[in-house]
Amino acid sequence: MKQLDVKLMHPAEQIAIIIGRIYRSGMTTTSGGNLSIMDENGDMWITPAGIDKGSLTPSDIMCVKADGTIVGPHKPSSEYPFHRALYKIRPNLHSVIHAHPPGLVTFSITKKVPDTSILPQALGVCGPIGFAPYALPGSELLGEKIAGEFAKNQDYKAVIMENHGVVLMGEDIADAYQRLETLELCARTILNADTLGTPRYLTPEQIQHHNQAINNSFQHFMNVEHPSDERAIRTEICNIVRRACTQGLMSSSYGTASIRWRGNDFLITPANVQRWDMEPSEIVQVKDGMIEAGKTASRSVALHYEIYKRNPKINSIILTQTPSLMGYCCTEEKFDVRTIPESWIFLQDVPKFPFGSQYDNLNELAEEFKSRPCVMLENDSVVVTGDKLINTFDRLEVADFSARSLIMAAPIGKLSPITDEEIEDLRVAFHVGEA
Repeated sequence: MKQLDVKLMHPAEQIAIIIGRIYRSGMTTTSGGNLSIMDENGDMWITPAGIDKGSLTPSDIMCVKADGTIVGPHKPSSEYPFHRALYKIRPNLHSVIHAHPPGLVTFSITKKVPDTSILPQALGVCGPIGFAPYALPGSELLGEKIAGEFAKNQDYKAVIMENHGVVLMGEDIADAYQRLETLELCARTILNADTLGTPRYLTPEQIQHHNQAINNSFQHFMNVEHPSDERAIRTEICNIVRRACTQGLMSSSYGTASIRWRGNDFLITPANVQRWDMEPSEIVQVKDGMIEAGKTASRSVALHYEIYKRNPKINSIILTQTPSLMGYCCTEEKFDVRTIPESWIFLQDVPKFPFGSQYDNLNELAEEFKSRPCVMLENDSVVVTGDKLINTFDRLEVADFSARSLIMAAPIGKLSPITDEEIEDLRVAFHVGEA
């Protein structure tokens, strides 16, 4: 996996990597979507027209020079006119992504805009969202309508395109991609929550509280040591985080993993580092209740610290958001894992804590893991624990699969759960809950 360093990589390489991620994540098709980067010299690098999005290489990416000269082996994207129009109207932004992710297309064909207050971090990542009326793809009129929408509000960095998809802008391509992932997560979460019941949104006061509720009580320590077992943990965390991103279980802007190291010391993912491209050197060591100097740990570091301190048999934690699980987190509906034996054996019954519990009710939340491995936080995340990180990740996968199955079952009929007697048989046969 290549690290996406936008300051060092060539624009063509950046585009090839990001379009590959968009395609593999199911957010566009072989022929759909287009990306561009405006170079500081006025050249625009853009995906080609009519070339398989699943196999683009840097050599396929086209360059439209500042003087209009086209360089490259193909034709530039047919949507080049609206990319050009957007850079003219927003010269402070240097990347454009247009894609057809299913969740956002659902909103585009119903003339609606996702309410990003469904998730606490989404408004900060996405900002306000515009809506552009339909126009013929590839036409100058389409460019005028989209650019006109971006011109209405200088805070717009994302616009839903009527019966078409979404277009996003960013300071660089990683910024635009993070916005795409987060907005699609919001869209799918809302759709899943609406399938289950009534979506619950956060108030401005709740979002403000979330943004301000960062635990700053951790001091920092110098002279960090990196013995071989510590370095191995850093690599293990990075590998599982990238795997989670690939499988849609984490996104660029959200997802935390940690592993107990020695005693109550542990290593944890950092804040404000894109998950796809996390490197071992960026993982944060927490030792003797202090944080490695020069780094910022995940905002959930206090929760991880309390869980490890109160639960000596827990050696790894994952806190994340997936569209299916968040569908349950954002409604009053119970996440009933009594679907198939594996789900209950791995997860047991999953309680739901009120929004803000990881800040306001930290001790009680950490104590909950004495009796169960998985907990949901309303409109926030799901927290999964385990003995080893790979086992914790397996539990997360099972949780997500279970949530997806339940959501798909909702239109068919009422859940027929495994009975209490059958659960007791599972408890005995698989020694669930035994020390």
